[in-house]
Amino acid sequence: MSNIWCICIMVEQFVVDGPHAHLYDTANQSWVKLMNWQHGTMYLFFGISGIAIVAKTASKLVPVGVDHLSLSLALFVEGFLFYYHVHMRPPLDAHIHTLLLVAVFIGSACFMVEVFIKDNIVLELFGACMFILQGSWFYQIGFVLYPLRGPEWDLKMHDNIMFITMCFCWHLAVALLLVACTSSFVWFTVKRFSGKGRDIEIGMRNTSSKTSSQKALLEESDEE
Repeated sequence: MSNIWCICIMVEQFVVDGPHAHLYDTANQSWVKLMNWQHGTMYLFFGISGIAIVAKTASKLVPVGVDHLSLSLALFVEGFLFYYHVHMRPPLDAHIHTLLLVAVFIGSACFMVEVFIKDNIVLELFGACMFILQGSWFYQIGFVLYPLRGPEWDLKMHDNIMFITMCFCWHLAVALLLVACTSSFVWFTVKRFSGKGRDIEIGMRNTSSKTSSQKALLEESDEE
């Protein structure tokens, strides 16, 4: 996990047109590729979150809730950076990124609440839903800003902003449906097989008790 975020940071820095570890150009007196630096900062905090999760899993000395706290912090940093990521952009571009912040900040708040409220299935599933929404919306942003085919979107048309807002609600509905179906399937599967397991266990106990009774009767008959 730590290797992944390190690779992501290195890619942001050393792509062909990347900053190559230069933050400020003294010759031109300007910042160098701040977008790449912001992306790298996001990866850094998700890397810290990954380390915290691994440490929490591997050691009982790590305080309870550190994993959720670090994940909440990583999401907050992502949203905080994205908020200043979209200034001075066309209206549709800024709006579609702002909608992303809804999923990011709600997810951050959800995981922060989980630091104090343990094993709440509603919070856990809702947090998963926000992650799915965030992931699917990233794809939507890509298709809007960089369409694979057809005409480009008019980034200043208000109707496009209205449609994208409605589209975000559809993404949310699909994420909720996916989480609901997945959790229901898992619940029914576990319930079904755990019930069979209990039946098998009860059957084994009954067989064992019958065998013991028969053995006791045989021993008594031998003594007589």
